[in-house]
Amino acid sequence: MSSAVPLTADQIADLANTLPLWRVDDAKAIARDFKFADFSAAFDFMTEVAGVAEVMDHHPEWSNVYDKVSIRLTTHDTGGLSDKDIALAEAVDAAAISFKGH
Repeated sequence: MSSAVPLTADQIADLANTLPLWRVDDAKAIARDFKFADFSAAFDFMTEVAGVAEVMDHHPEWSNVYDKVSIRLTTHDTGGLSDKDIALAEAVDAAAISFKGH
């Protein structure tokens, strides 16, 4: 498991440009909400992201209600945002593209 590198204040401030679909939560996390065609699509999306998270050894905080998935990313080891959160957010964004209705 590689060590997470905390983001600097400048990197956090630039997240609106680098991850425009995500919102910064108290400079300690980023979050994004997704809406899918139905529960099955939402669950398939979560399954795909779970596989990526396992490979990355970095896991989201998330919830699912019917066709909606809310994801929050933070790095507990660093007490805030790290490079691992950025990498996982980019992977989540890539996974979401393949799902119709999102």
